[in-house]
Amino acid sequence: MGYTVGDVIAERTVHLTRESLVRYAGASGDFNPIHYRDDVAASVGLPGVLAHGMLTMGIASSVVVAALDPATRILDYGVRFTKPVVVDPVDGADITVVATVGAVDDEVARIDLKVTFGETTVLVKAQLRIAVR
Repeated sequence: MGYTVGDVIAERTVHLTRESLVRYAGASGDFNPIHYRDDVAASVGLPGVLAHGMLTMGIASSVVVAALDPATRILDYGVRFTKPVVVDPVDGADITVVATVGAVDDEVARIDLKVTFGETTVLVKAQLRIAVR
């Protein structure tokens, strides 16, 4: 697959529910109650139950990985968390990921991810580097 700076290689919106958080907690072992109890989240000053940061990070990378050839080598992936994803008990939360080619050289392509919850960017400096040879 050839890569050109500016090309969008993947875009997807993923819907999270409180059940999604419980399932992730079981898979990851992260049972911090801010991820499933409104009263605990409120008691520590949070706006509501939050999605796990690593779940958000994993969702973002999975959008890119699903668009790549299965033989593609991922060299590294990093993000900076900026805002939480509040998962409403009834409506859940939608996380939108847009993956754009940010840079390319003879050996590596950098994929920049824009990860938003509503109008809010929740991850910055979200970049995945892949081998192009």
